[in-house]
Amino acid sequence: MKSKYWALIVAAAMSVFCGTGCQVHRSALASPRLPGARAVIDASFYPTLQAAIDDVPDEGGVVRMPPGTFEIDEPLKVGISDLLIEGAGTATHIKNINVEGKPALILRHPSGADDRNHELWRIRLANFRLTGNEKSGCGIEARHINEIFIDGVTVSYHGGDGIVLDHCYEDPRICDSLITYNKDTGLNLIGCHDIIVSSNQFEENRDAVRCIDSYNLTMTGNNLDDHLGDGIVIENTYGSVVSGNMIEECRGTAIVLDRDCYGITLSANVIAHNESGGIDLRDAHGCTVSANTFTIMGGYALAISPNSGRITVTGNNFSDSYIGGGKVKRGAGDRKAGGMIIVGTSDVVISGNVFSGVKPKALAVEGEPGRRIVFTDNVLTDVESDHAKLDDSSLVNDNLEPVK
Repeated sequence: MKSKYWALIVAAAMSVFCGTGCQVHRSALASPRLPGARAVIDASFYPTLQAAIDDVPDEGGVVRMPPGTFEIDEPLKVGISDLLIEGAGTATHIKNINVEGKPALILRHPSGADDRNHELWRIRLANFRLTGNEKSGCGIEARHINEIFIDGVTVSYHGGDGIVLDHCYEDPRICDSLITYNKDTGLNLIGCHDIIVSSNQFEENRDAVRCIDSYNLTMTGNNLDDHLGDGIVIENTYGSVVSGNMIEECRGTAIVLDRDCYGITLSANVIAHNESGGIDLRDAHGCTVSANTFTIMGGYALAISPNSGRITVTGNNFSDSYIGGGKVKRGAGDRKAGGMIIVGTSDVVISGNVFSGVKPKALAVEGEPGRRIVFTDNVLTDVESDHAKLDDSSLVNDNLEPVK
C-alpha cells in the first residue's frame, strides 16, 4: 500500500515538473527574453516552406526546416538579407517536381531588378538536400546576393544548372557541398568576385564548374569525377588559383582557360584519365602551371595555343601508368597518356618537369614555330619530343634525354 502511495506522489511530481518545464520552454521560444533577439522560425509549424520564409521580418532571421520530404512545383523565393535557411542534413529533402523549367530556389531582390542598386546581403543556405528532375530548372538561382554562403547542401538531378550565382559580386562561398547529376553545369559563376569554392564533390554534371567574367577565384580541395563535358572552365577572369583538386575522367578537358584570362595559377592538382585532355590554355597570359600530376590522359595533358603566352610550366609530372619493373598498371586498351603541345606560342618557360611514357611526344611543336621558349632541366624517359625543333630565339639545354 505504501509503495503505491509513494509511486502516485512521484508520478504527480514528475507531471508537474515536466508540464512547467515544457511550458517555460515553449514560452521562451515564442517570446525571447534577450533584448534585441528575434524568434527562430520553425518551418514545421507553417503550412508551406514558402509561408515560413515569408514570415521572416525585414531585418532577417533564421528558418529551420525539419526532417521530411517537401515537394514543390513553384520556386521557393527569398527576398531579404541576413537570412539563414537551415535543414536537418539530407533528411530535409526539398523535391522540385516542376516540369516547366522553373528553379527550385530563387534568391533575388524583391524588386526583381538586376543591378548593383538592388542587391541583397548575407544569405546562408545550409544542411539540406535539393533535387529536381530532367524538366525542372536549376537548383539554386541567386542573383545579386553579396556574401552568399552555401555549405553542407546536396544539389542533384536538376534539368538545368545545380547552382547559378549571377553577379553575386562580393565574397561568395560554396563549401562542403555535394553537387551531382545536374543536366547542365554543377556550379555556374557569372560576374562574381573574391570567390571561394572549397571541399566540394562534383560528379556527373555536364561541366563541373564554370567561372565567367569574374575575379579572384580560389578553388581548392574539391573532387571532380565523371563529368560529361569539361571539369573547370574559366573565361575572362583574372587573379585566381585552382589548386589541390582531384579532376578525373571528364569526357572533355579537365581545365580550360579562355577569353582573356590572365594572372591565374593552376597548381598541385591531380589530373587523371580525362578523355579530351588535361589543361587547355586557349586564351591565357601570365599564368603558371606547376606541381600538377598529369596521368593517363586521353588527349594532350597540357596545350598552349597561339592565343596564349608568357606562361610558366614547372615541376609537373606527365606520365603513363608505369609502376616499376618494366610494368604498366593499365591494360592494353587503356594505355593512352598524353604529353604537352605548343602551337605558335611565345615566351614560355618549360622547366623542371618529368615526361615519362607519354605519346605522341613529350613536347609536340605544331603550326608556327614557338618563339622565345625555354626548355631546360627536364627529365624525358621513354618518350619522343619535338623540343629540338624550337628556333634560335629559344633556349634548350640541360635536359636529361631518353636513353636510346
